[in-house]
Amino acid sequence: GDNGLGGWYAYRAAKAAQNMFTRNLAIELGRRHRGLACVGLHPGTVDSALSAPFQRGVPPERLFTPTFSAEKLLSVVAALDATDTGQLFAWDGQRIPF
Repeated sequence: GDNGLGGWYAYRAAKAAQNMFTRNLAIELGRRHRGLACVGLHPGTVDSALSAPFQRGVPPERLFTPTFSAEKLLSVVAALDATDTGQLFAWDGQRIPF
């Protein structure tokens, strides 16, 4: 939903596949486990070796420590219910459209 630049074909294709996998898994699990929420989570930009080459354009307040990101994701998970299944959520609890 945020692709305004193009490029990064393999990365974007992998994300699209992961999103579809999450949606499909949510449907299948929902048939067997009422009340379950299967969601995708976006941790934000975490200060790690993976993000290091791309951190130059990230404002300092948007570059998270692993601990901060994990705590935020746990808060998001704690607030979920079955109606959220199959959705994607950012570290701050915002629903990510796809």
